[in-house]
Amino acid sequence: MNPIATQSPHPASAPQIKVCGLTREEDIQTCLSLGVNALGFVFYPKSPRHVSKNRARDLCREIGQRADAVGVFVNAEYRAIMERADFCGLTAVQLHGQEPPDLVRKLLDRGLRVIKALFAHGEPGLNRLTDYYASAILVECGRGRLPGGNALTWNWSEARPIGRHAPLILAGGLAPENVAQAIESAMPAAVDVSSGVEEAPGIKDPLKLKPFVRAVSSCMASIPTDSRRIFHATS
Repeated sequence: MNPIATQSPHPASAPQIKVCGLTREEDIQTCLSLGVNALGFVFYPKSPRHVSKNRARDLCREIGQRADAVGVFVNAEYRAIMERADFCGLTAVQLHGQEPPDLVRKLLDRGLRVIKALFAHGEPGLNRLTDYYASAILVECGRGRLPGGNALTWNWSEARPIGRHAPLILAGGLAPENVAQAIESAMPAAVDVSSGVEEAPGIKDPLKLKPFVRAVSSCMASIPTDSRRIFHATS
C-alpha cells in the first residue's frame, strides 16, 4: 500500500499550502493525496522549473477541481497571461515581477484570483502593499539570481505586518525542518514551497513533501475563517 495515499487531509485550521514548480503527473497526485491546496506552474522561461503551455494544460487536467491551479508569471503582458490562463484552465495567477497595479485589477476583472509578490529585500518592496489590491500578497526575501526564493532562508518575521492588511502567503527557503518556525514568525494564511521539497529542480520528493505537510498541519493559521482563505478548491 502506498503510504502517501493514506495520509490524512490537510486540516482547515492550518495554513494553506501551495506547492510550486510542478512538472510531473506523479508529483501532482502526491500533492493531491496529501491535501495540498494549490499547485503552481512556472511560465518563466529562465526558470529551471519552466513548463510549456501544452505541458501545463496536461498537468492542470490531472488536478481537476481538487485544488487550485496557479500560473506563475514574471513581467508578462496581460494578453499572454490570459492566453495561458484560458488554455490551461488556471484558477489563479501569481505575478512575481515588477508588474503594475493596473494589471492586477484587469486580471481580477476577468474572474481570476491574483497573487502579487512583494519582496522584503527587493522591488516591489513591502512598502508597496497599498498599491496592489490583490487576492493575496506573497512575500519572500528577494535576494538571489532568479525572481523566486532561490532556496534562501531569511527573517520571515519581516512579512508578518503584511498579514494584518491582506491575506499573506509566506515563501522563500521553506523546508520540512523550518516551516513551523517560519509560520510562527510570520503567521501567514498560506505557505509556498518549491525547492525545499525537491530532489532536483521541478522533481518533487514524496519523502520531503509528506513531512512538510505534516509540519504545516500542526500549526494554526492566522486567518482561520473560510471567508478569508486564499485557495478555495479542496482535494
